Amino acid sequence: MSCILQRMTEDDAPLTARWMVRQYGFDRVEVESWVQDLHFNWPLSVKALDENGHVIGLLNMSDYRIEEETPQILKDRPELIKSLNARRYIAVFSFIVAEKYRGTRLNYDMLMSIMPELKNKFDFIFIPVLHRLKTHQYWQRWGAKEFYHDEDCVCYKLDI
Repeated sequence: MSCILQRMTEDDAPLTARWMVRQYGFDRVEVESWVQDLHFNWPLSVKALDENGHVIGLLNMSDYRIEEETPQILKDRPELIKSLNARRYIAVFSFIVAEKYRGTRLNYDMLMSIMPELKNKFDFIFIPVLHRLKTHQYWQRWGAKEFYHDEDCVCYKLDI
């Protein structure tokens, strides 16, 4: 499999919204507001292109805080959120690989392409995963540990 990995820019916001709507079935207006308001870290986000220049994967990173994703944690576990927020972290907002490329090295290559920068800047990666998504085992295989869950998602922490 041959692919090209490129860093994303704000110009990729519409692409991200289209992929999220198609992949997850979210409402387009809601997704567009997330992309606009949730502090995407475009320089650390990656898109994968096939040999014809077609997008085959997106890894969108975000600088949003854990309590923005999971406000209930402030009430349920204030000591936990205080200790987590004392550390440096970045969030995986969305990680989508085209169906044809699932089970290949593409997702690994995308994440590893930014790992040297993550290691220099962050202590851990925050990964919120909606209950209905299938990526829980994927992140657990990477070593991510659950630290909180609410009615919408499970929150994982992957130490760097």
